[in-house]
Amino acid sequence: MSHLFLSDEWITAARDIRHRHAESVPAIEASIRINVVTTKVPFGDGTIKAFIDTSSGALDMELGELDSPDLTITTDFDTARSLFVDQDPTASMQAFMSGRIKVDGDITRLMMMQTAIPQTDISLQVAAEIKAITL
Repeated sequence: MSHLFLSDEWITAARDIRHRHAESVPAIEASIRINVVTTKVPFGDGTIKAFIDTSSGALDMELGELDSPDLTITTDFDTARSLFVDQDPTASMQAFMSGRIKVDGDITRLMMMQTAIPQTDISLQVAAEIKAITL
């Protein structure tokens, strides 16, 4: 079943996928804490606050905000989906260069995020499963 990106249902389904594979996914060595403010969201009041936290060794993406994040990313819904679900580095760089991604805080932590997540067969499978449930 597919869910709209960042909806409560999507967050729950993505969390379930990550938990189902937790024992097989290699640990993330870098601790990165990112708040994400997504605008132009096609539901709710139009803005969603979420966060990504790898400090436990796993990638956690949940709704809400972290206290004292390393950085905060602000972007629109379509760009956020491309960045976090499609994981398209070219589209991400173009969005950043055109000002559709704004970063407040330590931008080197964002760059670190690109290499911090191990690219193994199982992590690619998790990413593919999350992409498959995303509208």
